[in-house]
Amino acid sequence: MGSNTYSDNFKRDAVAQITERGDPVREVSDHLGVSAYSLYAWKKKFSKAAPGDAASDAEIRRMKRELARVTEERDILGV
Repeated sequence: MGSNTYSDNFKRDAVAQITERGDPVREVSDHLGVSAYSLYAWKKKFSKAAPGDAASDAEIRRMKRELARVTEERDILGV
């Protein structure tokens, strides 16, 4: 295996694809040609989320599910 050196900007962009866009690690790994292990390490190093943000992440996921449900109901009613 070769040893590639990636810039911090490259690593931050890769982490953003996972954390901000919600892309699966495996998909980003395949697309960028880096190991999933590297992505997890970069995420730990560069992730913008501070400790204690798990509650807000859960709230965001809950709100997204609620938005999807309400959008579906709206579409069914034809409003």
